[in-house]
Amino acid sequence: MSRRRRRDGTPPPRAVPRRLVVPRRPGWFVAVIGLLFLACLLVGNGLVHSEIGVDAHRQPLGGHDQVPASVLEGGPVLDGRRDPVRSFTPPPRTVALTFDDGPDPQWTPQVLDVLRRHGVRGTFMVVGSLVTRHPGLARDIGDSGSELGVHTFTHPDLRTSSDTRLREELSASQLALAGAAGITTYLMRPPYASGPSSLDDLGMRTVRAAGALGFVTVLSDVDSRDWATQDAETIVRHATPERDRGAVVLLHDAGGDRAQTVAALDRLIPRLKDRGYRITTVSDALGLPPANQPAQVSDRIRGLVVVAAVGVATTLVGAMAWLLLATGVLMIARLLLMILLARRHHRRRRDPGWSWGPPVTRPVSVVVPAYNERENIAEVVRALAASDHPAEVVVVDDGSTDGTGEIVSALGLPGVTVVRQPNQGKPAALNTGIAHARHDIVVLVDGDTIVEPSALRLLAQPFADPAVGAVSGNAKVANQRRLIGRWQCIEYVMGFNIDRRVYDTLGCMPTVPGAVGAFRREALEQVGGVSDDTLAEDTDLTIAVGRRGWRIVYEDGARAWTEAPTTWGQLWRQRYRWSYGTMQSIWKHRRAVFERGASGRFGRIGLPHLAVFQVLLPLLAPLVDIFLVYGLLFHRPWETVLGWSGVLLVQLLGAVYAFRLDRERLRLLWLLPLQQVVYRQLMYAVLLQSITTALAGVRMRWQKLDRHGVLPGDGSGPPRSPRPGPVPVDLD
Repeated sequence: MSRRRRRDGTPPPRAVPRRLVVPRRPGWFVAVIGLLFLACLLVGNGLVHSEIGVDAHRQPLGGHDQVPASVLEGGPVLDGRRDPVRSFTPPPRTVALTFDDGPDPQWTPQVLDVLRRHGVRGTFMVVGSLVTRHPGLARDIGDSGSELGVHTFTHPDLRTSSDTRLREELSASQLALAGAAGITTYLMRPPYASGPSSLDDLGMRTVRAAGALGFVTVLSDVDSRDWATQDAETIVRHATPERDRGAVVLLHDAGGDRAQTVAALDRLIPRLKDRGYRITTVSDALGLPPANQPAQVSDRIRGLVVVAAVGVATTLVGAMAWLLLATGVLMIARLLLMILLARRHHRRRRDPGWSWGPPVTRPVSVVVPAYNERENIAEVVRALAASDHPAEVVVVDDGSTDGTGEIVSALGLPGVTVVRQPNQGKPAALNTGIAHARHDIVVLVDGDTIVEPSALRLLAQPFADPAVGAVSGNAKVANQRRLIGRWQCIEYVMGFNIDRRVYDTLGCMPTVPGAVGAFRREALEQVGGVSDDTLAEDTDLTIAVGRRGWRIVYEDGARAWTEAPTTWGQLWRQRYRWSYGTMQSIWKHRRAVFERGASGRFGRIGLPHLAVFQVLLPLLAPLVDIFLVYGLLFHRPWETVLGWSGVLLVQLLGAVYAFRLDRERLRLLWLLPLQQVVYRQLMYAVLLQSITTALAGVRMRWQKLDRHGVLPGDGSGPPRSPRPGPVPVDLD
């Protein structure tokens, strides 16, 4: 009985809630660190998946003025480590089989099997990014006796790359080999290279720059053209040298469907052997030192770090892709729920035969908790007193220091009572007001909320049904003059209000908003009044009432206009409190999931909805924008924009429907795209801070917003309450 009113009307004793201050905005710090880490993962993943500069259009060949004639007419292997550049050609009836663009988990093992079956070795020009993704394949190549060269890290056209880019491409590839196979190499093949006769001035610059880094450039003089044909016999014909001369043969073990390459290789090797050819690696064919040597310990360690980082990035980005899919499914599920259930709710309430029962004409008690509300309190109380339904108004001045109570007293309105108490917090103020309330229907209204004249009457009507224990009103944003206010208007309409229609239909309303809502006194007494266990006292109270078996409904016509935050700091504090309080409420009532009866039904329907759509979905939603940036930078921009636009279109359709149900101006929706992007990041950071606070076990104090007056003065928002005087109130 400690939370029920006393028979003499005095408020029950209340313990002063603890007020511990949380670390200053740790969510921003955690969010920034998380986003930086995520950015590094995405950039790394884009690089290793060869999505930057891959297969770009090759620049047309230029002049040959700076290419020596000995190179143009020489062999396919160029040693640019010295000046002049020397070229090498395999001796007659000697073939070096080279394979570009791998390693590939499907085709490289098949190529190795063919080489192993015929007892020959080859040279694999590997792409460093693929080596980091498939380090085991690089080791398999080395263990088979074949040798490895580098084909750059991301497969760019080195002829148009800067010296810095070229150096980074080759050094990163070396690190990949060191980490994956514990070796280094001095063989390098530039992407899009062909034979020495087609080498232009830019290509020659690449040969010299690579040579300065210690690399020998391996071109080819026999192109199998397996990249242009899918016929094995044609590939064999193109890959066979003419007149028994020695050659470096170009094939591929990645970059597409290489089934015909594997089949052609199985035919080519026996035919070359039948003609007396020796098939070997590039270095062995030219009598050069082995191309692969053990890497230094420092290089191996750095390489292992690179390979491990790539593995982590690939795994996490893959998981994020699945989470993005889950986010899309949740968004579509919410849209379907909104359309089906909200429409059902709307049609049922607009049915001419719909009725809660006999009209409720008995007075209601309105409790207004107020702490430093001087900017709004006069208009709030006047609007309540001007209601078209009889009501008493109890304003609880919770230790205000700005004269809030005096302002209300000075109005001299009949039926309005001011109760003063030391500052104890909003839950205590509400319980004090409830203890002083005289009627069995108690309406709770925030001190910055102006109700429309019909709101109290509409809130009272559902109580004609004895099963109804609480009624949610329709909270609207009053101050829409600024952009941030208009964004919150969109959020209220397409988020909170449309969700309440769905929850009403499902019978699992989790929140009667503190701004405007009504409760049956019996229900309040059963749950012990308003608890201060959580920061979201309205959610906590609503869930407690619902678990008692009371029906909780939504009355969209009971409109009230509330002052929304006007700055990003205020919005942050409000959403932080809501988010943290919602998590507290879910945790407090978690046992309902396993209970029977009304509590169990609420726990198995309402709590999962609250957790998914109020916590999980906002936490995942920023992935939509993150992958938009990722796709624009590293993937296919037009496909990315199309996919992101599809998600936005789904949200827009839902918003249009929600606005029509709530009779709001559709012109606000032109702000939706940017609003969605901004709010996603805000809620992501807010939730991170809330989770951090929850894990730290810190109880956050009440965070009150600065008030500037609920009426914007620009024609939007609620009309001013009539000044002649209130409707007479019968308190008997």
